[in-house]
Amino acid sequence: MERATNISLAAGIVGATALAGILVIDATANNTSNPGPAKRAVGDASARQLADGQQVFRFDTFGDEAFWGDTLRLHQALAGAKNGGVGPGVSPRAALAAGLKVDADALPDDLKENIRAGNVNLDDPATTVALLRLDAVVGVKGLFDSGGNLRSMGVQCALCHSTVDDSFAAGIGKRLDGWANRDLNIGQIISLAPNLAPYMQLLGVDEATLRKVLASWGPGRFDALLDKDGKAFRPYGGQAGTVIPPAFGLAGVNLHTWTGMGSVPYWNAYVAVTEMHGSGTFIDKRLNDSARYPVAARAGTSEVRNTPDLVTEKLPALHAYQLSLAAPKPPQGSFDAAAAERGKAVFTGRAQCASCHVPPLYTEPGDNLHAPSEVGIDSFQADRSPTQKYRTAPLAGLWTHQKPGFYHDGRFATLMEVVEHYNTTRQLALSDQEKRDLVEYLKSL
Repeated sequence: MERATNISLAAGIVGATALAGILVIDATANNTSNPGPAKRAVGDASARQLADGQQVFRFDTFGDEAFWGDTLRLHQALAGAKNGGVGPGVSPRAALAAGLKVDADALPDDLKENIRAGNVNLDDPATTVALLRLDAVVGVKGLFDSGGNLRSMGVQCALCHSTVDDSFAAGIGKRLDGWANRDLNIGQIISLAPNLAPYMQLLGVDEATLRKVLASWGPGRFDALLDKDGKAFRPYGGQAGTVIPPAFGLAGVNLHTWTGMGSVPYWNAYVAVTEMHGSGTFIDKRLNDSARYPVAARAGTSEVRNTPDLVTEKLPALHAYQLSLAAPKPPQGSFDAAAAERGKAVFTGRAQCASCHVPPLYTEPGDNLHAPSEVGIDSFQADRSPTQKYRTAPLAGLWTHQKPGFYHDGRFATLMEVVEHYNTTRQLALSDQEKRDLVEYLKSL
């Protein structure tokens, strides 16, 4: 079956290395410092699975270079004409401005010293090619021929669901797997491709229209349903993309994505096959509804079976790795601790937040979907999902993703706006002090 095509770099899902605590301990054993062979075998298998999952998330393209490089020829635009590609090329400075990140641990020490000394030209696309050769661009894989020339490129889960800690420079540092890359301008990056015909043919639009759609998302947003329903803009104007969600704190959480289309492994397969355009298998007969999903029904997205399947066997390890990622704690001093303690009482009491955001999951244990009317917002994005509902998003680590705004589409610029929304729609009559305290508590999670 023909592989479905769409505009997406979103991807599968991610993590920081959290191998501690994986060894399974026999509750009947008194001496846990010297586990027996069976217990060591279980621990070793778990550790291997997590290591495999991290490798898949960070470095596996699932064969999607056949789309991003061989078909769209995006690598040629990155390299530029002077480096065997086309056009002016993309310099490291321009790449960082578009939200791409650089893994400082992949840089040799002498290169780091030269960058600090200002001896590396960050305005030269040749430097971008060199970074790709080092496997230093987070979420992007360069493929080179025997002569060292960039011949193709692919993308990885880490592109959208990792960032860096900026410890070396802005956009350059140690990986933070699971953090949503809210600086990433996916539409801008895709629009660089010399060949956009696959998107135009799939959506039935001309190049100008496609570029308008790509430009509408902006940093930190992506539309993973555009290639299914063709709804590029909201009925009354405005872009139709959603904010890239974090991929940490998912252990124990039912359903994934803003509208709960499926579980974590469901979404991994969805993204790897239909968004990253990897070679694999994805099945969801709900997408064969030609009235709701005309583009998917026409393209056969409800049942994609590619050979070879480079995705399915990797889903268990990827899933295990994702679930190992705890939400990061907020930095010391980033919130008012006394106010947060008062806000906790508001959260569990008068504000009624805990009725849905049940601690410590901060979502419902079980069915965590709600009708738009319950949330007090429009149904546009919910109606695009087979669930026609919104998921109760987990709140842990909320401090890491305050841009480009809160909710699925970033409609609320600040946490105070979120609190005011519920204060109004649920007629809570919170005082100004209670609202401020509640915001501090949310920042503390």
